[in-house]
Amino acid sequence: IRRLFQYHGAEHKSIYTFEAGRDLTVANAKGFSMLHPRCGTSFLLMVMVLSILVFSMIPHDSSFWIKGGARLALIPLIAGLSYEFIKYSAKMRGNRIMEGMMAPGLWLQRLTTREPTDEMVEVALAALKEALDMEEVRKSEPWVP
Repeated sequence: IRRLFQYHGAEHKSIYTFEAGRDLTVANAKGFSMLHPRCGTSFLLMVMVLSILVFSMIPHDSSFWIKGGARLALIPLIAGLSYEFIKYSAKMRGNRIMEGMMAPGLWLQRLTTREPTDEMVEVALAALKEALDMEEVRKSEPWVP
């Protein structure tokens, strides 16, 4: 599982390199962090926290079917809010309150990422280049949220 976590760190380094508008090379990517504020790990943590808060408002004396149906109906809303919040956090970079709210996701990533090897970063960069070519969004200027 360690190798998987290293590839996860390599993915983050490659994304940071792209967002900074730097050439997608191993040398450029090495200087970036393996923790990324808009990681899927942070998203899942946000979904879990919001789910607990929202689901706690469903009356406990409701029937199994009402509680289950309400939870099922609320999951897309909770996931959408989580996604928009994490997306919004990119625009609020440097805001201490927002950074504080995103910190738990970064802490959790310390469990799911490891420092990658150069070869792993090279693989992540190759995958990113291929994805960008497929989407025709490869640019030389920095990415703007």
